[in-house]
Amino acid sequence: MLKSLLPKKLINGEHHMSAKNNKYKHMKAKITLLLLLISVSLSYSQKKWSLEECVNYALEHNLTIKRTLQTNLLVDEDVNIAKTNWLPSVSGSASQNLNFGSNINPSTNSRINTQSISNGFGVNASMVLFDGFRIKNGLLSAEKNRDISKLDLEKLKNDISLNIVNSYLNVLFQKESLKVAQANLEITEKSLKRTQELIDAGTQPRGNLLEIEATKVNDENAIVIAQNNIDLALLDLSLILQLPNKEFDVETIEIELNEVSLKLNNTEDIYNVALTKQPNIKSSELSVENAATNIEIAKANFLPSVTLNSGLDTRYSHISGIDNFSNESFIDQLDENFGQFIGLNIRIPIYNKGQTKINVNRARINQEIAKTNLEDQKRGLRENIERAYISAKATLKEYEAATKSLEAQELAFNFAQERYALGATNSFDFEQVKNRLISAKSAVIRAKYNYVFRTKLLEFYYGIPIVID
Repeated sequence: MLKSLLPKKLINGEHHMSAKNNKYKHMKAKITLLLLLISVSLSYSQKKWSLEECVNYALEHNLTIKRTLQTNLLVDEDVNIAKTNWLPSVSGSASQNLNFGSNINPSTNSRINTQSISNGFGVNASMVLFDGFRIKNGLLSAEKNRDISKLDLEKLKNDISLNIVNSYLNVLFQKESLKVAQANLEITEKSLKRTQELIDAGTQPRGNLLEIEATKVNDENAIVIAQNNIDLALLDLSLILQLPNKEFDVETIEIELNEVSLKLNNTEDIYNVALTKQPNIKSSELSVENAATNIEIAKANFLPSVTLNSGLDTRYSHISGIDNFSNESFIDQLDENFGQFIGLNIRIPIYNKGQTKINVNRARINQEIAKTNLEDQKRGLRENIERAYISAKATLKEYEAATKSLEAQELAFNFAQERYALGATNSFDFEQVKNRLISAKSAVIRAKYNYVFRTKLLEFYYGIPIVID
């Protein structure tokens, strides 16, 4: 009603403004959506992986682990097959035969052409009652193989997790090395500025400036090398994770060692715990048990076996061309010829060319091999623990010594820096002090990450999870 009282030009203008506002809203919505997509894309590309995420991703997506899981499914099916050996086997049969041509007439004893049709039907069942405990031991062996496969998978996961931890720490080490190189360049740039001031004041020759500039070029090159080392370390980690290396990065974890001590310092205790925790030891122990089971399976061929058999059968036949030959109906014949049977089949081994004895000997030899493998695994475990402990103890001493050296080098550098600022020392001597400081910082960083990984390795042998969520 109100619009009918307004001028037409004003009404058209109102429609124009409304359309313009709608167009503006649509454009605003598109821009908002575009910004949201860009934000999501940037957040994904800038994602930095934590150590827990790296380990969990590898355990879920690593192709070797997937392949092992698939193999374990086959081993599970072997257990199911072994279980079904307890069940009876049942089979049905049906046959139809057509005979034609010359035949003898039983009534006249003369040769005639005949044609006959016959059918047979049956159901048979068989069940093993005793087989020298072959089925029982076969199921036990299949179950042990399944458990061994699971332990082997666990060991594979541990190895990959340790590899990831080592590679992750290497990335952090390279990143800290880059910080040292960048800090070194900052010192050189300050020295370059101060040298220029001293030259302008006439207290130092211009040749000193050339030395500092050459040092700056070397420091810049060191930064390039440090960045390249980071890229290579990230590449190694991404290859383990089987991820694209483009824009791949990890979270920077500041590792501060305020109280440095080797808490796990008794290798015998670590070894005894590892014997009960490490999957390769458990797997070898199960292999010895399984070898004993295989001996019993081989011995089963010395014993008799008893099988229960039963069945149903019937038949039908029709002959044409013979006079006075009775051909009853299909149903009547099936009924009259219906029969059943049940029986026991006993198989007693007497002589099989000595193959059973040979198979038993082979099984016993395999048991001795399994025992030797178990002892070798225990020896290797003890050796790895001793090496890890010696390495951890050595890196601890290296870290302590490197920390003390760094403190001394920092004091020396501060003193040299003050003297250089006053023009009391030349650029060459100052550069020597700075290089010793850089070496001390690098030594601390290297010792720190070596110590962290070695202690992590000892904790792993002691049964502490590699990564705690």
